[in-house]
Amino acid sequence: MPGLQWNKSKPTQVDLTFYLQRKRRPTIQVFVRDNNVDQALKLLKRKLQREGLFRELRRRRAYEKPSERRARKASEAVRRSRKLARKNAIREGLIAGKPASRPSSR
Repeated sequence: MPGLQWNKSKPTQVDLTFYLQRKRRPTIQVFVRDNNVDQALKLLKRKLQREGLFRELRRRRAYEKPSERRARKASEAVRRSRKLARKNAIREGLIAGKPASRPSSR
């Protein structure tokens, strides 16, 4: 990633300012504990996934025509409204929600 930079003051801190400054979001920081870089990388990927960075990078790979953008936004709005309706129906007891996971009996 071209914007991935190691912070010089703390060599175990990663800043993704190239992406997050444009969105006016706080900088994502991941601290490496006990020289466990694999765990820190896993945490960084999870945080980036939650931020929607991978989805946005995939979307910006090629030009998106205005008609495609409108269609994508409409489908996202439909998906959000269905999710909200499903959550409300579960809350009101109209449909069954996910079964509660039972702890293993070991």
